[in-house]
Amino acid sequence: MVGYAFMGAAHSQAWRTVNRVYDLPARVRMAAICGRDAGKVADAADRLGWETYTTDWRELIARDDIDIVDVCTPGDSHAEITLAALAAGKHVLCEKPLANSVAEARAMTAAAATAQAAGIRSMCGFNYRRVPAVTMMQQMVAAGRLGTIRHVRAVYLQDWIVDPQFPLVWRLQKDKAGSGALGDIGAHIIDLTQFVTGQRISGVSAVTETFVKERPLPTGSSGLAATVDGSGPATGQVTVDDAAIFLARLDGGGLATYEASRFATGRKNALRVEINGSLGTLVFDLERLNELEFYDATRPAAEQGFSRILVTEGDHPYMSAWWPPGHIIGYEHSFTHQMRDLVEAVATGADPAPSFADALQVQLVLDAVERSARLGSAWTEVEPALAQVAV
Repeated sequence: MVGYAFMGAAHSQAWRTVNRVYDLPARVRMAAICGRDAGKVADAADRLGWETYTTDWRELIARDDIDIVDVCTPGDSHAEITLAALAAGKHVLCEKPLANSVAEARAMTAAAATAQAAGIRSMCGFNYRRVPAVTMMQQMVAAGRLGTIRHVRAVYLQDWIVDPQFPLVWRLQKDKAGSGALGDIGAHIIDLTQFVTGQRISGVSAVTETFVKERPLPTGSSGLAATVDGSGPATGQVTVDDAAIFLARLDGGGLATYEASRFATGRKNALRVEINGSLGTLVFDLERLNELEFYDATRPAAEQGFSRILVTEGDHPYMSAWWPPGHIIGYEHSFTHQMRDLVEAVATGADPAPSFADALQVQLVLDAVERSARLGSAWTEVEPALAQVAV
């Protein structure tokens, strides 16, 4: 694994757990972790359960005893590490968003397709697909329980940078993160809604805003936390969006709205998706991630109303390996489910999802949103995934 902060810790917990919970055709050995700071990565290796550590990711790729490379770094290094790993014959799990640009995402998708022909697998880490209630939501839509999809409403709200004195961490710098709230959390709801509905976003009209233009330079950071020494006025420019809102049209004819903000005061990690169809409605709220709300318009009028489905039964997605019915699971379990699906795919020669092609589609939507916002919210078509590239 390359990276050891927030996502590194979440992925490590999942790698440690997956074989203890699921009966898989292969066993995971956590061979090595990589980070730039020797002291910090040594501590992370000990704390998170890795056998060895290094400060050079190229050493991981060169090792014959490593089969999978898990990329948990900031977006500016996703393409370089992933392309090298695939070329070396390693299976790759890459965190979202796939890249910092459409060009990088296209190159990664092409490399994944070439590697796939040689039996090398790749997957992008959109972990919210693996929340059992979200997977069940997708299954119900695919089974026709909602009929024709008319509306999608998706929001993802946080407030961790609402203080203007919060330092200028890498997530606030475009050259490292690619975009701000749009790519960090907006990518999640774009992927989640396209996964659940089976429809892709075809066009958008968007606005973005950066509320705090400059921030203090950090003296240290880890995950979503950072420090400043307070000794001077040194600041740097915020080069990403703080919030993004856009209208969208789905290729199946539905209309959608999306909101991603890291300035929603009081909202810590609030992801909510509602889908309205001709036969019913489904609602998912991450703060109640073991539940779905379902309105079944096919029932007699006197019996209609929103019902609560507790997604903890053994025949619900992923739940057979966990606890007795009614015993809830949490955020970290979505990563364990992600590793389960990847290990099973690699071991059996199947293609895991979401693929790099799926992640490229998300990248194309992010790009369309940014282009629309720059053009004063002009309606902007999402570039097709198979567009010709001039050389």
